[in-house]
Amino acid sequence: MLDSTSSPPTAGTRDHGPEPRRFDPRALRADFGASLVVFLVAVPLSLGIALASNAPIMAGLIAGVVGGVVAGFLGGSPLQVSGPAAGLTVIVAGLVDQFGWQVTCLITVGAGLLQVVFGLTRVARFTQAIPPAVVHGMLAGIGVTIALAQLHIVLGGSAQTAALDNIREFPAQLADLHGHAVIVGVFAIVIMLVWPRLPGPQKAVPGALVAVGAATALALLWPDVARVDLPGNLISSIALPVLPESGLWAGVLGGMLTVALVASVESLLSAVATDRMARERDGTSVRTDADRELLGQGAGNAVSGLLGGLPITGVIVRSSANVRAGARSRLSTILHGCWIALFGIALVSTMEMIPLAGLSGLLVVVGLQLVKPADIRTARRHGELALYVVTVLGVVFLNLLEGVALGLVLAAVLMVWRAARARVRVEEPDTGPRRIVVEGTLSFLSVPSLSRTLTAVPAGEPVRVDLVVDYLDHTAFDHIESWAARHRATGGFVEVVEPEQARAARDVPHGRFATWSQWRAEGLAGGASAPMRAGLTAYHRHTAEQVRPTMAGLAGGQSPSGLLLTCADSRVLPSMITQSGPGDLFTVQNVGNFVSGTGTLAAVQYSEEVLRVPLIAVCGHSGCGAMNAVLNGRGARGPLDDWLRNGEPTVRAWVQGHPAGRAASRDGFGQADCLAMVNVALQLDRLRDMGVRAELMGLFYDIRSASVLVYDQRDRVFHSHERAFAQLPAALR
Repeated sequence: MLDSTSSPPTAGTRDHGPEPRRFDPRALRADFGASLVVFLVAVPLSLGIALASNAPIMAGLIAGVVGGVVAGFLGGSPLQVSGPAAGLTVIVAGLVDQFGWQVTCLITVGAGLLQVVFGLTRVARFTQAIPPAVVHGMLAGIGVTIALAQLHIVLGGSAQTAALDNIREFPAQLADLHGHAVIVGVFAIVIMLVWPRLPGPQKAVPGALVAVGAATALALLWPDVARVDLPGNLISSIALPVLPESGLWAGVLGGMLTVALVASVESLLSAVATDRMARERDGTSVRTDADRELLGQGAGNAVSGLLGGLPITGVIVRSSANVRAGARSRLSTILHGCWIALFGIALVSTMEMIPLAGLSGLLVVVGLQLVKPADIRTARRHGELALYVVTVLGVVFLNLLEGVALGLVLAAVLMVWRAARARVRVEEPDTGPRRIVVEGTLSFLSVPSLSRTLTAVPAGEPVRVDLVVDYLDHTAFDHIESWAARHRATGGFVEVVEPEQARAARDVPHGRFATWSQWRAEGLAGGASAPMRAGLTAYHRHTAEQVRPTMAGLAGGQSPSGLLLTCADSRVLPSMITQSGPGDLFTVQNVGNFVSGTGTLAAVQYSEEVLRVPLIAVCGHSGCGAMNAVLNGRGARGPLDDWLRNGEPTVRAWVQGHPAGRAASRDGFGQADCLAMVNVALQLDRLRDMGVRAELMGLFYDIRSASVLVYDQRDRVFHSHERAFAQLPAALR
């Protein structure tokens, strides 16, 4: 698999990454230790989520056991940990209020069976069609709802069902604080916020465990603080689901579908994040089998519902703890479920010492952590902030289904609006006629905007209309023709330039990537600077106005998606081979694309520590002068000779038979090109040795064929981009 992949889970993928193929005592020790860490995180979260869901508190532990054992054994993500999730609390609380607990258990069973159907019919890929802004907005809305409700319990009161009621009653709650419970709850919140920021090795202990443990110890001072009240142990709390009354089946079926969809999406999103963390930790490619994951989640929900447990999903909090603790296989997930079972059977009296305000304080922080500033920045950068905000408000003030539906409807409206809206701008050059440039899709939806611009043209003034559009419908065409006839009647000159004519009128007739030598730079004097001046003139004439809005948005700073380290060769254009635009890539070019030298190393450090790029790619190319010089002798002494010494390790690796060089030789590449591929592989190794946290990708640009090969980190060979990306989901190819 490719080291460069950061793909979502995809159907049919069978590689589960770091799971050992044979007995490995080191992996067993790692899984055993990680399972204990995850167990300590899961217990307080399971209890708190049950409390927030208005469910029997032992239902959280039952779901934790089933999520660990059943979903952990059957699922397609070996390092993901499943259990009761904060993202379902609002839904479950509503179902419990409407149908009662045992009917809610039936809904959980039905949701699990639907997930099994999803897995068998391989529909996981379609979850990728949901806009990320809607998914993140849904989770943020759930988090806000949880925090608003649990904050009332922290303050010693009781939560209301509706978020608006919780907001409305908050001032009265503050004016009438309920004694010691407030101190315990606030104490738990403070610990949850402060603990991860403390320096030192104690951060290895989960903050949730510390918060609940400290709150429990503090509550021992005050007997009046309400505590967890358990009816028995884990086994005695098992309760079978019951059928609803005949008139409630429509609502029950709707609840099953809602739980199944939300649990599936949240599980797959968590699996993507877990895969990414595992790759960053191990430097190997980890991919979830999404359809198998849905089967495992479905089986887990069916069993959890049958035993009287909460619905389960993949949970990023527990999964991240599992990865950070060093888990190597699904054994860690399964063992953590066993520890929860042991705790719920043998240590019930310990749980009854936990104060409710402490659990609520934990949930306030967990809920607010679902509102992630990074998600807001991403939505804003992609022009989808409205989707995020509308979904959040809908989930908080209506309900989850209506909030998500509002987000999806708005996404569809924005898609139609962007697809059908033309961009109309006016250019007033110093000489020549006024230009009205129309770009995009010119349909009847854009006629009002176009009409305002055309009507503003003074009578009798010469004007040229450039229709640089990919679609022109009859309504818009008729409107332009009618206006042109009226304007000519006033004595004005009108020239309407159709798309082909507009393209032919450009200074760069051979297309965007023509060279200066192919341009017709009339009007410019000769000399060495003529091509550069021709380019600058064409830029200001045709490009500057188009990119001005984009550049204005980037003027406040940059947030590139990756660092691309390439050779300084003039034939290698990073923006061309990646089809990237302004702000997309942080680019560094040097002779031979070496990870060396103060400037390059400073750029890598800057991209990691300041820009926090998620990807670093190294790109070599065919016919590289640096590789030829390293291979054939560096030549005259001087700065260039000193710099090319960076290629000596590459030569040694090639001579010793590096797999990338051998494979390239078999494919017919010359010695210098084989060396260039080995060089890319070694620069990636150096980045990894430097402790780079970003994902790494290796590329090789074959200039003659204008094709890009991609480095397979596992097999240490280069493949065509088609073969390399064939492992990605169909939606991403």
